[in-house]
Amino acid sequence: MNKHRILLCLISFLVGITFSVHAQSPYRHSIGVTLGTTQAVGFKTFPTDHFAIQLDLGTKYCYVYGNHLWSFELAPNFMYEGRLAKGLYGFVGGGSSLGYCWKNYHYFNAWGETSSRNNAKGGLNGFFGMEYKFSVPLTLQLDFRPGYRCVFNKDLSEHLFDWGLNFGLRYTF
Repeated sequence: MNKHRILLCLISFLVGITFSVHAQSPYRHSIGVTLGTTQAVGFKTFPTDHFAIQLDLGTKYCYVYGNHLWSFELAPNFMYEGRLAKGLYGFVGGGSSLGYCWKNYHYFNAWGETSSRNNAKGGLNGFFGMEYKFSVPLTLQLDFRPGYRCVFNKDLSEHLFDWGLNFGLRYTF
């Protein structure tokens, strides 16, 4: 057998194992909304028993050092999720975010207007919380996301610690 066939067989085997094992996950996929410091639509999937991937697309608010920061971002999060009690699951993991940030300052420019800047932003975050799966195809999620954010302006001087406390409602399938 040549190397390409062996590689193809190995990849097929791993993909098959990944998508066939769901004995411990509370559901296979979910779609829903997240509200809190993050307002987003999200998709969550379990490629294996305890490993979940959650993608959120929406806006995030942060108030740091007298500045109001808003961003529109895509945030992929990777987590380990395990059962705590009947219907109750806990998870821990991490992720990143990439987006566009706008910032309003409290000082005024020469014309008496509030100054603002728009920049790209990136960040890394922790991700942990709990999720309750009802007997109907519905879950409630509460999560906390401490993180680090870098706003990319011309001198790369905007490095901030931020956090998020969110509540999620998801339809499972």
